[in-house]
Amino acid sequence: MDYLREIGLLSDAKNVEGISDGCWTSRRVDSMIILVVDALRFDFARDHLPLSIGSRLFPPTNNTTHSSTTKQKRRGTSKLYQFIADPPTVTMQRLKGLTTGGLPTFADITGSFGGANVDEDSWLEQLVTVPWSRRRHSSNRRDQKNKASSAKDEEHDIVKPQLAFVGDDTWVDLFPTQFNDCHPYPSFNTRDLDTVDDGCLEHLPRLLDGLIGLNEQDGEDEMKVQGNSTTDKLELVVAHFLGVDHVGHTYGPNNPHMERKLHQMDVMLSNTLDTIDNAPSQASSSSSQSSSSCIVALVLGDHGMTEDGNHGGGTSEEVNAGLFVHFSPGCNQHGKNENDRIKGEEIGTHSTHVFDSIHQIDLVPTISFLLGLPVPYANIGGLVPDLLPSPPSSTTTSSSSSISNTAHIATALALNAAQVWNYLHTYSQTSRDLPQDRLIELKELLDSATLIYRNAIIQSQKHSKEDGDNTDSDNSNLFDSTAYRQACALYKSFLAESTDLGKQVWTQFNEGGMKFGIGTLLVAWIMTLPLWKRSVRNELAGILPWFGKRHSINGSSIKENLKINEMNTTLQPYRQLELLVAVIFMIFQCGVLTFGNSYIEHEREIVTFFLSILCLLIFRRWCFTTSTSSSSISRSGVVVYLPLIVALCSRINDVLVTGHGLDPSIRLHVAHNPSIFLSSLLVLIILRIQWLEPSVIGSRNWTNISQSAFVDIVAIVCLAASWWEKRSFDHSRNGFLAARVAIVTVLLGLIASLFTLIRQWMSYRGDQRCNTSWVEHIQLALFRVMLFLVVVTGPSSSSTAVLVILQCTALKLMMECSGSSLEVSAPVMAAIWRLLIRHIFFATNHHCSFNRLQFSAAFVATDTFQFYIAGLSLFMNTFGWEILGSCLVLVYSRSSSTKNGPAAGRNVWHWFCYYQWIEIVASCISVSVMKRHLMVWAIFAPRFMFAAVFTVLTLIMFALDVLMCNLL
Repeated sequence: MDYLREIGLLSDAKNVEGISDGCWTSRRVDSMIILVVDALRFDFARDHLPLSIGSRLFPPTNNTTHSSTTKQKRRGTSKLYQFIADPPTVTMQRLKGLTTGGLPTFADITGSFGGANVDEDSWLEQLVTVPWSRRRHSSNRRDQKNKASSAKDEEHDIVKPQLAFVGDDTWVDLFPTQFNDCHPYPSFNTRDLDTVDDGCLEHLPRLLDGLIGLNEQDGEDEMKVQGNSTTDKLELVVAHFLGVDHVGHTYGPNNPHMERKLHQMDVMLSNTLDTIDNAPSQASSSSSQSSSSCIVALVLGDHGMTEDGNHGGGTSEEVNAGLFVHFSPGCNQHGKNENDRIKGEEIGTHSTHVFDSIHQIDLVPTISFLLGLPVPYANIGGLVPDLLPSPPSSTTTSSSSSISNTAHIATALALNAAQVWNYLHTYSQTSRDLPQDRLIELKELLDSATLIYRNAIIQSQKHSKEDGDNTDSDNSNLFDSTAYRQACALYKSFLAESTDLGKQVWTQFNEGGMKFGIGTLLVAWIMTLPLWKRSVRNELAGILPWFGKRHSINGSSIKENLKINEMNTTLQPYRQLELLVAVIFMIFQCGVLTFGNSYIEHEREIVTFFLSILCLLIFRRWCFTTSTSSSSISRSGVVVYLPLIVALCSRINDVLVTGHGLDPSIRLHVAHNPSIFLSSLLVLIILRIQWLEPSVIGSRNWTNISQSAFVDIVAIVCLAASWWEKRSFDHSRNGFLAARVAIVTVLLGLIASLFTLIRQWMSYRGDQRCNTSWVEHIQLALFRVMLFLVVVTGPSSSSTAVLVILQCTALKLMMECSGSSLEVSAPVMAAIWRLLIRHIFFATNHHCSFNRLQFSAAFVATDTFQFYIAGLSLFMNTFGWEILGSCLVLVYSRSSSTKNGPAAGRNVWHWFCYYQWIEIVASCISVSVMKRHLMVWAIFAPRFMFAAVFTVLTLIMFALDVLMCNLL
């Protein structure tokens, strides 16, 4: 250890007792600035930032007349990397990984809405807790050997530099006390493109001015306390810009707003990098003493974005962010060539891949070594050797530039590997998740690397004794030997394999609890099987003769049996085919689909196809029935086309709602055209007056509009005004006032409907409650719920609402055909309802993935984030259509059972709930089986969570139905 400190491979910093302790390397940079451009995809950094990144990666040739007469300004060294994020690609989790080096998982997503302080060890916390005297440049100290003051006295004389932050307030949620100069801005309003960025641009020049090493007079003398005043110098500045991410969420990446925002970022980065290039360097300094300083700028994206502008999953567009690293001219990075890079070829070409890619957690140990800090305890990332500049030299002679940096990199990798192994070993003592055979392999690899590194140090020490002491340069006796490079390659391989092991087994799974939960759900699934009900068996007996023979019908069901026997036996093949197809579709959509990531990603197309096929099969049977039946059946020719209407409306919905987002300002979608959403809102007004006016309130015509209908009309008109205003390019016209009026009027109407329903429910008993008037009032209440959903979903949902009303009306009429040859069996009808409701979920541009959450729903009526209001709006935006559809299934099932017998429609609701049980059981099994799958957090876990929410909503309605029928 003493020899390593003597030659400068380890820090010689002392504690307050003057004793050298700790085991980390010397600080490499004077200060650091981290510029986070949220959602900076790699191609954005490579192709769309020509002034900042492009001009430094591909500098112009100096053949102009001006350059021949003017001395070219010296620039630092720049590098661009593909920065790989770990899913889920959510900002809070990515920032947590970038500071701790751990692997935040899907379970941490609840912290994205605030209150998720980082309790783990991080390099940011190390900056606060590690004393400044223990991590300063050794080259910046004057006459180390003859310094009279002790480390304890020095600690009182030096003012500790500060940390500054400006931008996304997620940093303050994670690290509420670490920053001295802090300027957070709210980050949830995705329609606000400029507030956060403008705040960053306002404060950034002042913060850059305070960076240590930016001016020639900066040094330890400037850090001294002068009387009662101190000079506030900054060693870290973090600026987090959100405009690019917000443009993606609101408009998508292929929009003029994105070009404007990227140009703004390009100008800002160019000015910032120019400021860093002005930092003092030996070549630019006229002083005889070395006054060079090293400042590093890290320009990075926390994640990428899809072509829809969203993120959260694990696609290549979402995980491939950009990382641009720029060193000031004084960072000893000049003069390096390709041969100086450590590539891992010394132990075989198979190991070179670990040097090619940079994962986000790899930046954590790199930042720690740059700032002279211990690596965070729970880090499993590996140092990036290319980002470690040569250590500062204590002399200004040119010989220092020829000193190899390989031994320093090998030492840093050795410390990094020791830290990772210490964590894995400690973790394995308390958990059995880490396989012992893999740990043994890692230990052997680490021992091999350590042996080679130790031999290289011994050879260097032996060489140093042979050459004698050299007081001018404490590193000149170290050479770029093959042993050091071999050690680097082995250490890097160890770190890469450790990271892979951590990604595979890091999350702890309570397998016993998972098995118990799956077993409980299976028991409940078996107990809720509709076949336990006699009415269900009777219905199936009329379709499947073999089932009727096996399960004989007796007693109270003789009447139903006679009705089944009277039905035309020629229709049995058609109905059997419908039942078979419905069962196959439900098994696939509820069960098999949850086991395939490609099936989950294309669930919208699958659901649409299944719905169309089932409707066409019923239409085929009904056409045959009406062509061969008596006049009493064929008279209602319009009824035959009801299944065709359901299928056709779904296809029309897919045409109208495509692409990114539902914000009114997006003009790329057909449903966002004023002629579409205004005409759709007009149709909603007509339907409200002509179809949805309860008969007890007033006549359904234009000459007698009730007060109840007037409230809804006002809400629709205000909604139209809000959307029209939000389409304006003038962002000051935000349509918030009209949206607020629409929401208030809808809520007032909904409250009035609830009071009416409660009063009517208490006035009747038994089946009298489900009369025509009660159903009409339920329809009106649900229509107002739908209006609220339209408000929080956007203009695309206006056409969806019209089509949903037509589809639900068609299904209601199909359910009322019970008892005739046009009857649709309950399992088939429940399957159609389920596919329709799930299609509505997808048709409103949702998906079972967190990168498709429409956060703009929280800001339809305000530009400030209010947790409970925003949460309710986002929840209803995401799951409201599922709630609406499930309520319609329940209401129409009860009303149909009242008209056509107790079992006629009730079985539809039971089959509907049973299909949901199948989905949650299959989702639990699939996510348990796929718990180690590469896409578990990106696809399977979100799909399971959405299925769980759907199931909870269905159970709540099932419980309310049982409660209202049996207790009230």
